[in-house]
Amino acid sequence: MRRKTQGLVIAGSGIAGLSAAVYAARADLNPLVLEGDEPGGQLTLTTDVENYLGFPDGLGGMKLVQRGREQAERFGATFEHGRIEHADLDGQPLQLSLSTGETLRTRALVVATGASARWVGADNEDELMGYGLSTCATCDGAFHRGDDVLVIGGGDSAMEEALFLAKFADTVTVVHRRDELRASEIMTERARDHDAIEFRWNTELDVLHGSQNEGVTGATLISHPDGHPTKRAANGGDVETETVAVGGVFYAIGHTPNTGFLEDTDVDRDEAGYVVTQPDETGRMTTRTTVEGVFAAGDVADPRYRQAVTAAGTGSMAALDAEAYVETVENPNETTVSASVWA
Repeated sequence: MRRKTQGLVIAGSGIAGLSAAVYAARADLNPLVLEGDEPGGQLTLTTDVENYLGFPDGLGGMKLVQRGREQAERFGATFEHGRIEHADLDGQPLQLSLSTGETLRTRALVVATGASARWVGADNEDELMGYGLSTCATCDGAFHRGDDVLVIGGGDSAMEEALFLAKFADTVTVVHRRDELRASEIMTERARDHDAIEFRWNTELDVLHGSQNEGVTGATLISHPDGHPTKRAANGGDVETETVAVGGVFYAIGHTPNTGFLEDTDVDRDEAGYVVTQPDETGRMTTRTTVEGVFAAGDVADPRYRQAVTAAGTGSMAALDAEAYVETVENPNETTVSASVWA
């Protein structure tokens, strides 16, 4: 039996998607939230969240996500497993082919699928992610006051993470697999001039040590004078191995926006794959995309801040934009949104 056309589908169940769901549900849009492969998003990997407004004692990332879901469900949002594998966004209704084999039809779509941090592939990283291993210094740096920490990476993001961590940690060691950084000259200079920041060249992270009870307690590093030691070790080459005592490890090798399902659509994305949102007719920011009826919120459209609170903010914005759009589709005589503003 063919399902009726939804008023709004929200792709993603992280903070951005949940915020959009709360606002949309309270507006009686009866949003359907697709949970995706990782329900709750990146925040579920964070054991303690101390910088989200309204929780002075902090809160576990998973708990914050659970509360957000309960709040959305209270107002009428529904949740389903599955992710969008293909989207046909030419005309109304929008058609979404899911990983479950089902096809959904909807008047509006909020893309809140997030961006996944790239992992190194070191031993024990699955067990220790969120327990001293992090992908966000802004989120977790304050937990490492007085610690010795490692930053894995060599680009601008790694330098930014290292400089931020230097406010709290005793020492910050940047571990990079080559003998020169990819970071811009100004960021490189700032990091190299900082007394608390050191560099390990031609070195990679191999093993993380510790437990979920103790957190990260150390790391095994491998190095080779010609760089890329992991690849050399895999090919049977000789590398040097060293185990160091550290209280935290931060991955800073980039993020990948989860926008593969938009590849064959007219939704504009930047070179890295992040959704590009559009201003309105007055030049003010919105969450609209270059396809009418499609909106973007959270990390999927934010390569810079990537914070829970900014994701929540853009989630609410996307719901408000979607609500105004759905009204014009269902009531063509309404003028809440002008068709001429859609690129």
